[in-house]
Amino acid sequence: MTVHPSLQNSIDAWTHSIDAISELVNPLPESEWNRATECPGWSVRDVVSHVIGLECEMLGDPRPIHSLPRDLFHVTSELSRYMEVQVDVRRCHTAPEMTSELEYTVIRRNRQLRNEKRAPDAMVRWPGGTEVTLEEALTRRAFDIWVHEQDLRRALNKPGNLDSPGASITRDLLLAALPKVVAKDAGAPPHSAVVFDVSGPLEFMRTVRVDAHGRGTIDGSVSLGPTVTLTLDWETYVRLACGRVRPEAVSERLKIEGDLPLAETILGHFAVTP
Repeated sequence: MTVHPSLQNSIDAWTHSIDAISELVNPLPESEWNRATECPGWSVRDVVSHVIGLECEMLGDPRPIHSLPRDLFHVTSELSRYMEVQVDVRRCHTAPEMTSELEYTVIRRNRQLRNEKRAPDAMVRWPGGTEVTLEEALTRRAFDIWVHEQDLRRALNKPGNLDSPGASITRDLLLAALPKVVAKDAGAPPHSAVVFDVSGPLEFMRTVRVDAHGRGTIDGSVSLGPTVTLTLDWETYVRLACGRVRPEAVSERLKIEGDLPLAETILGHFAVTP
């Protein structure tokens, strides 16, 4: 048996992004590891620590026994507290310690993924103690690693890979969340249509339509006379949808047409990652 075909895209995307992260951080001098990223409270070192920590958990390693300081302003929920343990435990690690642990973790995960024989619907443990299907776990890891690759690229001013395999997986996951964002979270009225016109390395146009019962659906067809049209570039879309920036911080990269109050409400609920 080999890896199931439906899992291969996620594995390939994960591999592409994790290798890119390694290439980005391997040559960094010690001072560069302390650069701030758009993840609240996290430096370059912290993002890499998060990547290492979650991949270790996917490998089944025990979580570190570690008490968090009380003054971490960005730790505001049980989930963020859970994620912070793997980060804070590595805050005293040097650059060589970080790169060597990353390299070792990637080697182990690559081996595990190459030898993956389980079916896509097999249930696997997910960080935090829940269980998800293997297919969902690998998709979410590919998404997470690509988003953090982009966090590091922006912090280090080394743009790239905005159209990589991980970008395509990220696009699909973020688009799947749009009907809920528009119809339920933002409360767009029945029979409304909201168009998202996204340009850049990964360009697409999608319309979210709200039916008579207030339910949202998404498709790629053009809407005549939409209620709202939001025009923006792909990188800005990702930064907004992943909670990296607020809409007012990127207003010059965002064009709004139509119902302005509804557009602002949608943008207020646009971040779909914790």
